[in-house]
Amino acid sequence: MRHGALPAPATTENLDAVLVSHLHHDHADLASLRRLDREVPLLVPPGSGDFFARHGFPAATELAPGESAAIGELTVTAVDAHHDGGKRRFAPDPQAIGFLVSGRHQVYFAGDTDYFPGMEDLASDLDLALLPIWGWGPNIGEGHLDPVGAARAAAALAPRLAVPIHWGTLYPFGLRRLREGPLRRPPEKFAAAVRDLAPQVEARVLSPGGSIPLA
Repeated sequence: MRHGALPAPATTENLDAVLVSHLHHDHADLASLRRLDREVPLLVPPGSGDFFARHGFPAATELAPGESAAIGELTVTAVDAHHDGGKRRFAPDPQAIGFLVSGRHQVYFAGDTDYFPGMEDLASDLDLALLPIWGWGPNIGEGHLDPVGAARAAAALAPRLAVPIHWGTLYPFGLRRLREGPLRRPPEKFAAAVRDLAPQVEARVLSPGGSIPLA
């Protein structure tokens, strides 16, 4: 069940590209993607191109870790992620990836991942790291960063700014009344852990759907 308001229509207008980290339904929802212009380029993980083509997305380009695509003045590079790729029909063995977006600023979008050796070598001089801090529902499964793990990632990556993502939006129907904590508290724990583990990093908590300019 979705909590919070739907994104404003302007959020998905005039997109240059869509980055799909893996095929789990909360990251590759076909109904949501079908609301976009079908000619918008999709940058997708290895093993998923046929899946998107069969569902009517002709502009899907697979990127393996280390491969890049030019989107206007930006360069988008796929990087490793330690997470199940999310098997779907027509995608028997997909991979999960993260993304580095480089231009005037450099942004790391982790998708879904656990901490892994070498994360500190993904990029230098990061302006922003978008770090997942929870899973789906009340429990966090394998292959996910929790708030402390995400703070550890922030310490390794050393971005100027770290924003927690993957929290506060999807939760089982009716469970909020019984266990609201996992829906609301992870960003508070992340911000506190960043202060302890990565005091040089600014943790900025945005409500789901929020935005921040990069000066």
